[in-house]
Amino acid sequence: MKKSFEELLEIRNKTLNQVNLRKDREEGIRVVVGMATCGIAAGARPVLNAFTEEIAKRGLSNVTVTQTGCIGMCRLEPIVEVTVPGQDKVTYVHMSPEKAARVVAEHIVNNNPVVEYTVGAAE
Repeated sequence: MKKSFEELLEIRNKTLNQVNLRKDREEGIRVVVGMATCGIAAGARPVLNAFTEEIAKRGLSNVTVTQTGCIGMCRLEPIVEVTVPGQDKVTYVHMSPEKAARVVAEHIVNNNPVVEYTVGAAE
């Protein structure tokens, strides 16, 4: 299937816009959910889904939700790290979908970490 020059330009521009959107998001807030076997067994998948749904529901375009492997504290799973540019990373432990909704509302929207869910409070 041959493409015209205009079609190729359209594909190029669409791809560049997607890359630029990702670049803008990388500079925003990052939510990283531990999704190794230990995290999944402890319930990380519903937590990941809750973050994704809550952020989409609120239309927060400056927040990226990603997953990673084992964060290294399996007994505290599900673990979520929230990084706000210019601030220290906050590590949340023993997360649930309900806790995820509260973290989005209080930490991500209102810049007020939920201290009682953090690794410091658990330890």
